[in-house]
Amino acid sequence: MKKPRIIAHFDLDSFFVSVEVLKDPSLKGKPVIVGGKDRGVVAACSYEARKYGIHSAMPSKQAQLLCPDAIFIKGSFADYSHYSRKVTSIIAAEAPLFEKASIDEFYIDLTGMDKYFEPLQWTISLRKKIMDETGLPISFGLSSNKMMAKIATNQAKPNGYLYLSDGKEKDF
Repeated sequence: MKKPRIIAHFDLDSFFVSVEVLKDPSLKGKPVIVGGKDRGVVAACSYEARKYGIHSAMPSKQAQLLCPDAIFIKGSFADYSHYSRKVTSIIAAEAPLFEKASIDEFYIDLTGMDKYFEPLQWTISLRKKIMDETGLPISFGLSSNKMMAKIATNQAKPNGYLYLSDGKEKDF
């Protein structure tokens, strides 16, 4: 009988904002928006800004109306790239097989690795290592395919994890 796949999906939480908070800790806990204030769209926003209904790709003017006290930051792609490379290096050093899906998302195929380590404990350890070495919050989902792992990650956010064991996906 074929063993089920084990796929982890890691996603850095509100990545651009999290990097900005690392650079300026006074932003922590405030409604922060990365993107142009007068023109353009929201590239990312803090969870505090999301409470006002703000989301990425929203016109900045609309976000400003929803939360006049929001702190707008232009952002620095160089900084985001730096931290993305840092996280990628950590994952590459630890993971047997991974895919970088975007600047802040990764899939790790752990299929067959359960004979060497317990996948949930391994992913918890990797998450802790990433947070300890970068200071960035990160969530993950673990399931039998990429789609369910990503859905699990979205349910686990912010700064958490969710394991959907094989056969439990339909219940979820």
